[in-house]
Amino acid sequence: MVHDPLGILDALMIAVSGFFIVFLMLAVLWGIIVIVSRAVGAIAGKGSEAASAPAAAPAPAPVLAGPAAVVLEGIDETQAACVMAIVSHETGIPLDELVFKSIKAV
Repeated sequence: MVHDPLGILDALMIAVSGFFIVFLMLAVLWGIIVIVSRAVGAIAGKGSEAASAPAAAPAPAPVLAGPAAVVLEGIDETQAACVMAIVSHETGIPLDELVFKSIKAV
């Protein structure tokens, strides 16, 4: 039993109906996500209102006397600055919070 190949019009109708079904399901999923997020937000909002108390003011950060001199052994200031920037970037700690005591070439 051999079937005739699909015509252009039949293939186009199948493709369009497939696209329609996919986008319809995406719209349904979007609606479900919106409904669930609003429900969770309402539930979480009720819980945080009951548990929220005036937060204490954070303690002020200690004031540092000033940057200490970094001892450079075998490298110049440009290379030391690059090392400091790389360490700050890789660790995610701001450069003003890091304290370098000495940097030496290996």
